[in-house]
Amino acid sequence: MQLARASRRALGLRGALAFPPAGQRAFSAAPEQDVIIIGGGPGGYVAAIKAAQLGMSVTCIEKRGSLGGTCLNVGCIPSKALLHSSHLFHEASKGMAAYGVEVENVRINVPKMMEQKSKAVSGLTKGIEGLFKKNKVTYVKAAGKLLGGGRVEATGLDGTTQTLKAKHIILATGSEVTPLPGVPIDEKRILSSTGAIALTEVPKKMVVIGGGVIGLELGSVWSRLGSEVTVVEFGPTIVPAMDAECRTTFERVLKKQGLKFKMEHKVTAAVNNGSSVTLKVEPSKGGPAETVEADAVLVAIGRRPYTQGLGLAEAGVATDKAGRVVIDPHTFATSVPGVYAIGDIVAGPMLAHKAEDEGVACVETIAGRSVHINHNTIPSIIYTHPEVAWVGQTEEQLKAAGVDYKAGKFPMAANSRARTIDDADGVVKFLVDAKTDRILGAHIVSASAGELIAVPVVVMEYGGSSEDIARTCHGHPTLSEAVKEAALATYEKAIHF
Repeated sequence: MQLARASRRALGLRGALAFPPAGQRAFSAAPEQDVIIIGGGPGGYVAAIKAAQLGMSVTCIEKRGSLGGTCLNVGCIPSKALLHSSHLFHEASKGMAAYGVEVENVRINVPKMMEQKSKAVSGLTKGIEGLFKKNKVTYVKAAGKLLGGGRVEATGLDGTTQTLKAKHIILATGSEVTPLPGVPIDEKRILSSTGAIALTEVPKKMVVIGGGVIGLELGSVWSRLGSEVTVVEFGPTIVPAMDAECRTTFERVLKKQGLKFKMEHKVTAAVNNGSSVTLKVEPSKGGPAETVEADAVLVAIGRRPYTQGLGLAEAGVATDKAGRVVIDPHTFATSVPGVYAIGDIVAGPMLAHKAEDEGVACVETIAGRSVHINHNTIPSIIYTHPEVAWVGQTEEQLKAAGVDYKAGKFPMAANSRARTIDDADGVVKFLVDAKTDRILGAHIVSASAGELIAVPVVVMEYGGSSEDIARTCHGHPTLSEAVKEAALATYEKAIHF
C-alpha cells in the first residue's frame, strides 16, 4: 500500500489541467475564475485554500458574514471551548480535592465563560480570512445560487446581486439542525445547539432530546455546571454507531457523572411558558404520555443537508431521498458537468474533518491529480469526559457481515498514567481480521481519546496490523501505552493486564 500511495503522489503532480505550480501565479481578478466555491465552512474554505495553492483562481462565497461555517461559528469550536470550561469548573469544585488541592467557594461566571468562547471563535474566523488573503482567495460575503452554464448568482448581505462565472463550481453549504414536529425552537428556552452554547445562566433542569453526539456533549457541559440533565432518546441506545461494549462503558460513566437517561421515549409536544417548558413525553412504541417540566430543552435529533436557495432543481443537480446531493464518490462530480459537491450535503458522516478531506480531494481531482478518500478510516469523536473515539467497524457490524475476526482489549484502569492522574475510566479495543491481523476497527473510551485514535487511523490507512502497533515503542508513562497494550492483547497477550 505504501508503494501504491507513493505512485499516486508521484503521478498526481502531473495532472491533465495546465495550472501553473502553486505560488507561481499572480492573482487573477478576471470575470471567469477557475473555481467558485459556495460555502465557507470546513469543506469550502479548505477547498478554496488548496485550489489557490495549486495555482487556480478562486472565489469563495459565504453568506454567514464570517468564515468557518457551523463548525467554527456555532458548532465544533465553541462547544469544545465550553466543554473545557465546564471541565475546569467540575475539577475545581469536585475533583481537585483528591489531589490535595483544596478550593473553596468555587463559582461559575457564565458571561465570562461565553466571552472566552467568543474570543476563541473570533480569532479563528479572522485567521481564515488571513489565510484567504495570504493565498489570494477572493472572499464574497453573499448567498450563492446556481444559474447554469458555470454561472453563480451572488446575493450580498446588502441585497445587491452579481453574476460570477467559473470553469468549476463546488457546493459546500453544510447542514442545519433537523427540526422536531411539535417542538418549536425559539432559542430562548427551546434550543438548538446554537442556543445551547449561548445560554446566559445555568438552567436548573434541562431536557436533551436525542442521545447522539451533540446532545451528549452539550448535555455534559450543563450537567457539569450544575444542571439536572435528562436525555430523552427515541431508540434503545445512545449513539447507535458506537461499538456496543464501549457504549456500555461510556453510558455507565455518564450516569456516574449525573446524567439521566429516558430510553425508548419521544417528545411529541413542547410549550414555552416563559419561565419554563412543558413537554409531553411518550413511549416510542406507544403508551401513556407524561408531562415533564424543564427550564431549558435542547433539540438534538440530528442534522440535515442545507441546500436551501442553491437552485439545485433548476440547475438539474440530482438529489436523493434524504435531500443530499448525488455525486460520483471518486470525483465528487454531480449530475451537472462542472459542478461538484462535498461535506454534509453529500452521503457520509457529517464531520468537519471529513468535509476538509473531501474539499482537498475534490480540487486535486479538478487539477488532474489521482487521489482518493478512504471513508472507512475517518474517525468519529465525542468530546465528553472521558472522550470516545472510534474508526472502522464495530463488533456488531463484523458479526452481521460474517467476518472472521479477533478482538483485543485493555482497560484504562491498568494504565499507569491514567491511574496517576486519577482518570482511569475507559477501555481501548481493537478488532482485527482473524487470519491476517489487519486492523478492521479501533474503539477508545478514555481521556484524550480523540488524540489517541490517530495512531490506529494511520496504521489502518496503510493496511497495518495490531502487531505493527504492539511492536512500536510507546513512551512511558503515557495514555498511549493503553493503545499498545490493547494491540498486544489482540495479536498475542497484554503485559500489564
